[in-house]
Amino acid sequence: MHLAYPAVLSALLFCTGVYGVLARRNAILVLMSVELMLNAVNLNLVAFDVWLSRTAEETLHSGQALTLFTIAIAAAEIGIGLAIVLAVYRNRGTSDIDKLRDTAEGHGSGTDGDAPAAEKAEATA
Repeated sequence: MHLAYPAVLSALLFCTGVYGVLARRNAILVLMSVELMLNAVNLNLVAFDVWLSRTAEETLHSGQALTLFTIAIAAAEIGIGLAIVLAVYRNRGTSDIDKLRDTAEGHGSGTDGDAPAAEKAEATA
């Protein structure tokens, strides 16, 4: 098999992942798109490792070893990322990234930045 086939497939997967990160508003879909990009990188690592092992006399399979590390990092990333998304969803009631960004900047509530401090002062008095 030629090197071009997995390279083109990897490029298509990576571009699909980039589109998903840039176009999606749901945090879980963004995490899935990041995983798609990592899998495209894994495909490239294995394809180039096989291609280089055919041309070189030494077969260290370093591309496959890097792929295993990438899979382990991706598993940890998705576990922590999903836990963060679920915690944010429980607290805010949405996983829409644009709405979360607006509430973090203080534009979502439509009030002043000093209004919550004044409400806290009245509640303690």
